[in-house]
Amino acid sequence: MNYRHAYHAGNIGDVLKHVVLARLIVYFQRKDKAFRILDTHAGIGEYDLASEETRKTGEWQQGVGKVLRTECPAEVAELLRPWLSVVETLNPDGGLTRYPGSPMVARNLLRKTDRMTLTELHPADFETLSALFAGDFQVKTIHLDGWMALGSFLPPKEKRGIVLIDPAFEATDEFERMTNAVIKGWKKWSGGTFALWYPVKDIRAIGRMHDAFADAGVRDVLKLELNVGKSGPDTRMLGSAMTLINPPFTLADEMRKVLPWLCDTLHQGPGAGWRVDQLIGD
Repeated sequence: MNYRHAYHAGNIGDVLKHVVLARLIVYFQRKDKAFRILDTHAGIGEYDLASEETRKTGEWQQGVGKVLRTECPAEVAELLRPWLSVVETLNPDGGLTRYPGSPMVARNLLRKTDRMTLTELHPADFETLSALFAGDFQVKTIHLDGWMALGSFLPPKEKRGIVLIDPAFEATDEFERMTNAVIKGWKKWSGGTFALWYPVKDIRAIGRMHDAFADAGVRDVLKLELNVGKSGPDTRMLGSAMTLINPPFTLADEMRKVLPWLCDTLHQGPGAGWRVDQLIGD
């Protein structure tokens, strides 16, 4: 699977990832104490939906585009509001021409005391990302392999925070690399909240990752899954999931309200469904 993000900005995977990221930030801001976000595979920060890459796939039209075109219940709208407020900020004239990547979703929601560290390995993408946040004292951009970042920047000095992990899934051993890096990072910062995004294509690899977490002693593991159809190793991505370590206690119930509506809104065929599973207890 080639997941260089410019081709997939605003798609069904982004919808899940960014809704969850925004809910995490809202929860962390319940306390006055500052926190830090580490985004290990940051990409370029925001995306032009008229670019050659996004026009080539048009995946945003089946993701955020559908969300914006569909009326939703008030309770769901309130939970989506933090994420969608950022989308609206990037499109002040209405419509949808730009889409925020995870760094821009987070940056628009941070308080003045909160901080963010962004790492990106792709040289051209890092240059774009670095230019986007140049002069922003709340954001540090680093040209570095995201897996090394988990070993280098944890725990943060704030002692509170979120680690967002969204690799490209271009390497065949990406799940193994993610598993090993997350366990290493968790051992350095067992109280941190880790949020891992991945496509639902290789079910066995996903299962091995969760088994490895259990074997390593990782506790409080929640899995959120959204499928708009049935996908597999040789099909296009129709489902994605997030595994969270130390999630907010509010998140599971919030997603039980949001995911059914997203599933109905974004469905593309047989096999659509959603799940909220506590894989490992606290």
